[in-house]
Amino acid sequence: MKKNSNTTKPSASTLAYNNLHAISREITHIESTSHLLDWDQETYMPPGAAAHRAEQLEALAGIAHQKKVGSSFKNALEKLISVKSGTLKAKDLPTRQQAAVRLWRKDFLREKCLPQSFTEKWAKLTSTAINAWKKAKTDNNFKLFLPLLTELVDLARKKADYLTYKNHPYDALMDLYEPELTVEKVTPLFTQLRKQIVPLLKSIKAAGPINDAFLNGTWSHELQLEFSKKILTNIGYDLQYGRIDLSSHPFCSGMHPTDTRVTTRFHPTNLISCVSTLLHEAGHALYSMGIPKEEHGSPLGEAVSMALHESQSRFWEIFIGQGRPFWSHYLPKLKATFPGKFDKVTLEQFYKAINKVTPSLIRVDADEVTYPLHVILRYDLERKLIEGSMKTKEIPDAWNAGMKELLGITPPNDQQGCLQDIHWAMGGFGYFPTYALGTMYAAQLFSSFAKKHKGWDKRVANGELLFIKEWLNKEIHQHGRQFTSFELIKRVTGKEFDAGAFTSYLKEKYL
Repeated sequence: MKKNSNTTKPSASTLAYNNLHAISREITHIESTSHLLDWDQETYMPPGAAAHRAEQLEALAGIAHQKKVGSSFKNALEKLISVKSGTLKAKDLPTRQQAAVRLWRKDFLREKCLPQSFTEKWAKLTSTAINAWKKAKTDNNFKLFLPLLTELVDLARKKADYLTYKNHPYDALMDLYEPELTVEKVTPLFTQLRKQIVPLLKSIKAAGPINDAFLNGTWSHELQLEFSKKILTNIGYDLQYGRIDLSSHPFCSGMHPTDTRVTTRFHPTNLISCVSTLLHEAGHALYSMGIPKEEHGSPLGEAVSMALHESQSRFWEIFIGQGRPFWSHYLPKLKATFPGKFDKVTLEQFYKAINKVTPSLIRVDADEVTYPLHVILRYDLERKLIEGSMKTKEIPDAWNAGMKELLGITPPNDQQGCLQDIHWAMGGFGYFPTYALGTMYAAQLFSSFAKKHKGWDKRVANGELLFIKEWLNKEIHQHGRQFTSFELIKRVTGKEFDAGAFTSYLKEKYL
């Protein structure tokens, strides 16, 4: 007997979309394998394997690029949208999938600009440069890194030419990390930020010193990690799908929502550094873990931008992790972890100590007031390197002069100066501006969160944290790249992006 079936056959558009998604997912598997090799290179890879690792990454980059611009991908894309004109053919697709198709086209056209030989050379050079940077930093010898850095800058400028730009070559590189970000937009934004922060810093200094001596000392690395792990578990970082390891420069590597790893490092004297670092990286991880698994391989399964990614890490690190409510709950637990160390320290003393503002040499250890100044320095240097108005050999002197001008301090050596960050070694030119932009995004998002969750501080003081993750999952993570950063900020907050939210927050907190 024949059974009736109410099953509706998928439309031609749906079948075409699913086919393109399958091809794209295969490419993503290749790229996530590269990310895994990157993670291994920063954590467990033996130093002697560096040359072989560079060749592995070069090969994978070539395969991925070949598939991204190949006929299979282009033909599948052409069934959904005109690659040449951008006219959507599959108008019966859901709105989300239509957005994904447009983004696939944008990614295809950008990738098409880069020759395969270039992508392979880039992957091999950055892998080699990372190991050279590590040695140069360890030996405190900028000259060991200089030849490869010069080659990287030259290649980055060539990359900008391939990608094309209207006004400034640095625009093409920033666009890779924050779409449509330009020098024309960033320079006045950072100029205004600098004008707000420098006088604020002077006012904070005039208020007198804050005692944070009880945070300094020699602390068990095992206990620091144990304490930090408990916090990460409480905010929703699931160790069934993640790891915590050590690296010279902390980072998060998201291969898939079910495989997202973070690293940290131990500050030689500061106890809170490890906690803050892991909260920061876990913020990145929760974003990667919060993206729908079924969308993996499509633009709906990717983060909007690195600036928005940074907003998630700064949200947890600063707006939650450096607040009174958070430490109202965790200070007693810290006292229990390190018996006798904080017995006489009150919550108010602890809160002021962890929020102490003082210019420092290292960006990742900087307080929230001076942190943007570190980013502004790097932005200025990178812009000049890419436009050709500064040479790589001039970096140490320019770096030291910038630190003196912005923060009033001069690095005693290059290890604590221009060699402190890994970004140039990994080819991340254009990345640094997203750090300051992400912090400003976070301020506006947090303001909206606080208004929508009356009594949030009491819940956090009681140890409740998962409701914050759930809100971010709902408002930010689940959308993938469907919206731009500015569109998403407006959807969540009801307002256009406004840098004033961050400076207002700083003034209210510190003045």
